[in-house]
Amino acid sequence: MKCEVCKSKIQMNFLEKPFGTYIKDENGKKHIVCNACQRKLKSKEAILENM
Repeated sequence: MKCEVCKSKIQMNFLEKPFGTYIKDENGKKHIVCNACQRKLKSKEAILENM
């Protein structure tokens, strides 16, 4: 999987879950974001603007 903001590969844990989060846009589509981008962009709106 790749982060939709910075396009870098997201690491997975031993249960094959990503080290990141999913964010829904206004249409209900899920986007995956890495931990580094979450720390850099604090709000959901800021993350969606940078996609």
